[in-house]
Amino acid sequence: MADTADTRTPAEIEADIRRRREVLAETLDEIGMRVHPKTIVGDAKAKVVSNVDHTLGRAYVQVNRVVSDVRAQFVDEQGAPRLERVVPVALVAVGLVGLLALGARRRRG
Repeated sequence: MADTADTRTPAEIEADIRRRREVLAETLDEIGMRVHPKTIVGDAKAKVVSNVDHTLGRAYVQVNRVVSDVRAQFVDEQGAPRLERVVPVALVAVGLVGLLALGARRRRG
């Protein structure tokens, strides 16, 4: 086997050891922060918040689409109400409210 003697001076070797220790210390500090319970909890919270935000965003888009579809059924392109559709729905709503009021009155009476 060939002799592969280090040609560095003792001072260069010590400087190299010092740099490696500093890098190792930084790495250990970083690992310590990553596995610290507060960091783990914070990361978990951030992930949950991100997922909730994403889910709420998708839900908002869906609800907005449904509202737009329903609105299109009762309002024309110019924004005027479509009376042929609004009046029957309003009559049904008034009838239901009347029935509910009558039922509540009978239960109290």
